[in-house]
Order: sequence, then structure tokens, then C-alpha cells
Amino acid sequence: MRRPTLEAVAARAGVSRATASRVVNGQTTVAPHIRDAVLRAIDELGYVPNSAARSLVTQRTDSIALVVSEPGTRVFSEDPMFSTAIRSASMELEAVNKQVVLMMASSAKSHARVEHYISGGHVDGVMLISMHGADPLPSALSRLRVPVVSYGRPAVPVEIPYVDNDNIGGAEAGVRHLVETGRRRIATIAGPQDMIGGQDRLTGYRNVLRDSDHRSIVAVGDFTRESGAVAMRQLLRDDPELDAVFVANDLMAVGALQSLRQAGRRVPDDVAVVGFDDIEAAKYTEPPLTTLRHPVAEQAAAMVGLLLDLFEGRASEPVILPTELVVRESA
Repeated sequence: MRRPTLEAVAARAGVSRATASRVVNGQTTVAPHIRDAVLRAIDELGYVPNSAARSLVTQRTDSIALVVSEPGTRVFSEDPMFSTAIRSASMELEAVNKQVVLMMASSAKSHARVEHYISGGHVDGVMLISMHGADPLPSALSRLRVPVVSYGRPAVPVEIPYVDNDNIGGAEAGVRHLVETGRRRIATIAGPQDMIGGQDRLTGYRNVLRDSDHRSIVAVGDFTRESGAVAMRQLLRDDPELDAVFVANDLMAVGALQSLRQAGRRVPDDVAVVGFDDIEAAKYTEPPLTTLRHPVAEQAAAMVGLLLDLFEGRASEPVILPTELVVRESA
């Protein structure tokens, strides 16, 4: 059977092809009763719009690039942040009839590929996740005049809207909890210092200790479980008497708990541990992990909201979401 055409829809509805086209393309200049007639004809005939032809008319692709500045091995690893953010953004976009094009950008070659793809007009907008250091994409995409939003505050000085959580305030709350429960030698396993989240959480840790008589004891990881285990062993060598550790994400905290157990340190009796993110696994560590809730799904949804505002020509201010201390047995 031949595929139903727009002309057939127009004939069934008793309208011109131009009127049927306006309904199909979502224009609002059609009277409600005419719109209803066209929609009934579409349903009766099983008409499916030609997406290529529709894009020529509307100048829209209804596709959004979700660009993650990490290798695929990291994105599809044990870290639930990526899957949660991608799922939340996809659901929000699906609700407004837009689809996600997932792209990895962890090298100069992949940066060039992403920039070339986006400059070709294949997407209507871009969402950036997990940027490191002087990532060239924010500035490059801004020059293309394509709507761009960021998951997290960009490290480079470029004016693009972003959604972040209160990394500094959350870290301060976690470290303050350790101080208030009587811990005296409080170390931290910081996140990568080429990422704003890693920098801000270290700043929060230092802010609290600066106002007390506690000294900073710092090791740096890369937000993976293994790096947390390695950093915890380093901290125990540097200061065998430490009695608490604030860890910049829960995956590293899981690794830290493993190293503490192997070293014969009881948690929280000997060493209290506070993480950051409140991933699902935090409830099931031994002991369950005290942590800061990072609203990943809400942050991704808010990022989509900022992008839709840009499509409508509305100015978008940065959005900072609060964190929440979740107290469990580890501290």
C-alpha cells in the first residue's frame, strides 16, 4: 500500500494542502474546528509526516545533542550519575516531542566531530555534561549561535546558562557534621581538580576547617571507586591518626570504605566517612553511608527547561539546586 500523503489528508479533511501543512507543523493560526478535522483525517489515514520535508518547512530537527565530555567506558560504567542524567533529560525531551542524540567528546578529534555535526544543523540545541578544564566546546558552540546549556557551571569564561547543585554548601554541611560530632583529624578525598564540582567540594571542605583549629589533609581522586580506595590508603599513610574523611562522591567513598576495612579501621568507631551524591548503593554499603543528596534527575530536568526557554527567546539565569545531608551509620 502507498504511504498516505498530505494531499490525501487535506482532501479527507476538506481543507487546502497549506492548511493541513500548518496543522501538521504545529502552527497556531488554524481555527480549532479545522484543526480537529485535520487531526481526525491524520488518524483515519494513518498519515506520518515526512521528517525531512517538515524540517525544511519548520527549520527544526526536533533533536537535541547531549554531549558528554567523557569516554564511553566512563559513561557506561558503574557511575549512576550519567545514566540518571541521560534518562531524566531524555524523558523531559520526549514529553515535548524531542529526541536525544547522545555524543561523546573526550578528545580533540571527538570535539571536532561534535562541532562539525552541530554546525551542520542536525540538532536544534545542545546540552553539555561533565566538562573538564578549558573544554573548547562551550566557546565553539556559542560562536555557532546554537542554543547551549550546561549541566554544571562551566570552567571557561563563556556566557551560557547552566544548572548546578550547591557543591560548596553541600560539602560544608558534610564537613560541619563531622566537626559537630567531635571528629578532630578530618581528611578529604577530593574530586578531579579540572572539574568545577571537584574544585567546589574541596573549597567547601576547606571553608569549614579554616574556621576551626582543624588542619586540611587532602588526597585527590577521579570520582571512580578505585581512585577512592587508592586515596584512602594514601591518607592513612600520611596521617595514621585521622578519625574522619569527607569524600567528594559516593563511588570514591565506597572505595574508601573498602580500604579502611582492609586496614582494620572500624567505621564509624575509628574513622567516620561522609560521601556526596546519595547514589542508590549508599544505602547498602557496610555500614550505610552518610552523604549529601545531589539531585541529579532534577538537575537534568532543569537543564532541559533552560534549553526550552532559549528556544522561546526567554533569558535564562543559572539555576542552583540545594543539597541535603542524609545521615546514616557511617558518620
